[in-house]
Amino acid sequence: MEINIKQSSSVPIYIQIRNQIRDMILKQEIPDGFVLPSERTLARKTGVHRNTVNKAYHELRADGLIESYQGLCHSVSYSEKKQSFETETGNNTRTRQSLPIHWEAMIKEEFLNLETTFDLLFSKSYVPGNISFAGGIAPPEAYGKDDLRRILSEILDENSDIIYEYTPYQGLYSLRRNLCDFLSGKGIQARPEELQVLPESNQALSYLVELLIKPGDAVFSEEPVSPDVYREFALAGARLITVPMDEEGMICSGLDALIEKHHPKFIYVNPGFHDPTGITMTLKRRKQLLDLSYRHRLPIIEMDEASEIIFEGSSVPSLKSLDAGENVIYIYSFALTFAPGLGLAFLAGPKPLMNSLRHLVSLRLISLDSLSQQLLNRYLQEGIYMRNLKNLCAFYKQKLDLMCDMLEDAVKEGLGFQKPGGGVYLWCRLPETVHFNNFVERSGREGVSFIPGNIFYPFGNKGDNFIRLNYSYPSEEQILKGIPILMEVMSDCIVTAPT
Repeated sequence: MEINIKQSSSVPIYIQIRNQIRDMILKQEIPDGFVLPSERTLARKTGVHRNTVNKAYHELRADGLIESYQGLCHSVSYSEKKQSFETETGNNTRTRQSLPIHWEAMIKEEFLNLETTFDLLFSKSYVPGNISFAGGIAPPEAYGKDDLRRILSEILDENSDIIYEYTPYQGLYSLRRNLCDFLSGKGIQARPEELQVLPESNQALSYLVELLIKPGDAVFSEEPVSPDVYREFALAGARLITVPMDEEGMICSGLDALIEKHHPKFIYVNPGFHDPTGITMTLKRRKQLLDLSYRHRLPIIEMDEASEIIFEGSSVPSLKSLDAGENVIYIYSFALTFAPGLGLAFLAGPKPLMNSLRHLVSLRLISLDSLSQQLLNRYLQEGIYMRNLKNLCAFYKQKLDLMCDMLEDAVKEGLGFQKPGGGVYLWCRLPETVHFNNFVERSGREGVSFIPGNIFYPFGNKGDNFIRLNYSYPSEEQILKGIPILMEVMSDCIVTAPT
């Protein structure tokens, strides 16, 4: 049985294997009862990973072409399982093969692979009794409800029909005008027509990817990087080139050569209290990145989700505020600083891009949520947003201090972390002696969830000894209870070398 793999083909390798074996079975080149090579044997012969062969055999089982025994032995069983039905056409009776629709084979592979450890762990955030360090938002008690009630009542009293009406797909003009004032305070000059309001930052990125990326195009990103981000690139068929980080942010040395080699469409960065590391890109590094952008006429997408959540020192100017040209596309999210359930973000960019983006949004969205926009507009207009932001920063800092204090004892056992000056994440390095998979599994059984570090590495080659802890969502009581559980599990999962 010969299987030929075409590495250059757009067809996933496991589908190539499945298709070739299926054709051999249907052509009866492989008889019923024939025992297929083991997963390990076929993987070795074809030069692919065993998991790839496993997926191919899974597809063949779903097709009703093979049977598996104890997950090890796979044999052809097509004829024995053939079902038929008869249809009459005039005087003729025809027997047809009846096979179920194989929906997994119809769905694009990239969408079948969205179930990851990230999803499984994140879902535990909503399990009653679970202590979650996996999220990234603030609990409801962090937001003042008095202002919310008052403004909501005023909006409905002034215009009771507002929730029944469509809003402009670019966002309310009054909100965009106030957002321009907000940006001006950050050193960014923009006009309302250069802004696009959207429900969330991921959606903003998705629209940009749809506008700019064709299958096969290269994009650059920091590494580690949020799985939400690299999934967007993967779904668009982009070639992701990751650039390592140090304590100053994305490393710019050597980027000239990489750009010349790969000709990326843009560079994506999350420079303010980066997810997951909490690193803030230095001013020097930001200027280096902009210089690269100017030399190569290369756009930069700047994601700003946490730069306003600062505990000490002064904020670093955004890349957008430093941009002397129109090279930076700026995405700002209110998810961490304004009630996340109201979900708002906006995008600022050069006018030609924004014109095309506006038309794309008009095809995808009939209207944006009116009430959320009205609320945010009043919060900005009355100065409530900035006032609440100060309280939120104090609230977050208090919980960060508590978490770091709780982790200090574990530092003696080899735990490492750098306390961030803001944001909502603490990036922790476990001792190298910890069995990572056991640690993740045991923590889940003990009712404590977090995000494992390897999920932030698109190619799965790093991060096995890192975890991301969120301190904004859990209560102080949960931090006091959950961190000792994690540290106890960590100690239990240390692998000692045999003597």
